[in-house]
Amino acid sequence: MSGFLRGTGVALATPFNSDGSIDYDGVTKLVDFCVGGGVEYLVALGTTAESVTLSKEEKKSLIQHIVQVNDKRLPLVIGIGGNNTAAILQEIKDTNLSDFDAILSVVPMYNRPNQEGVYQHYKAINDNTPLPVLLYNVPSRTGTNMTAETTLRLAQLDNIVGIKEAVGDFTQVLKVLKDRPKDFLVISGDDALALPAVAAGGDGVISVVGQGFPKEFSEMIRLGLAGETSKAFQILYKLLPVMDYAFAEGNPAGIKNVLKAKGICNDNLRLPLVPVSDELAKKIKDFIKKK
Repeated sequence: MSGFLRGTGVALATPFNSDGSIDYDGVTKLVDFCVGGGVEYLVALGTTAESVTLSKEEKKSLIQHIVQVNDKRLPLVIGIGGNNTAAILQEIKDTNLSDFDAILSVVPMYNRPNQEGVYQHYKAINDNTPLPVLLYNVPSRTGTNMTAETTLRLAQLDNIVGIKEAVGDFTQVLKVLKDRPKDFLVISGDDALALPAVAAGGDGVISVVGQGFPKEFSEMIRLGLAGETSKAFQILYKLLPVMDYAFAEGNPAGIKNVLKAKGICNDNLRLPLVPVSDELAKKIKDFIKKK
């Protein structure tokens, strides 16, 4: 059911015009670039999309545009998450999900629930979703770590099919891999650790940097999944500098500068986010020139 989520998914950024409106031409170029680069699926309205700054109307319009441009070429995952469980259930109900294959939902941020609260939050989503659900653990953003024990408990629920794990603690990733049920997907949410996670038995990545280098990144993960780790790590080591650059001054500021340097879209962001420094922009530009 969720096998299409193996390999490389990309968490699409949202290009903006200089006046702050959505740059739909940029969205088109980005989707085409990722599809043409060979990634396995696209993720819309994730953290990288600056989704917290998008209005309901903008989200609806952006979704429609991505669906139209993708034209059923790749599976689509939609981010629907937050820290108000009732509001998430309502958003799932109100969103046209007919063109999507799964929901990605982040651990609630700011109000910092305990592990039982995290479990009950996801159980409510599990009980009220028409689509498979990917958990998303990213403590650096949410302030709460969903433990391996809670992840494995949630993995027993019918509609919870996997996790995007960005905990930053590889031991925790290994604990989930060790005891996960059959067919429960463990997907890296950390670009630099994606290949090591695949080598340990993981299923792939939902990547930020992958949308800037879709051909190289998806090939790296495919090689890793095929057990050709030596070739895969050669690609990783080539991409490692730009992985650092992409996150040095925050996401998606870094990846938007990469996309600008590649001529796909500009690097406008919505406040409180701002573009990267001139110094970092030069490093990114130099890396792309040398590559």
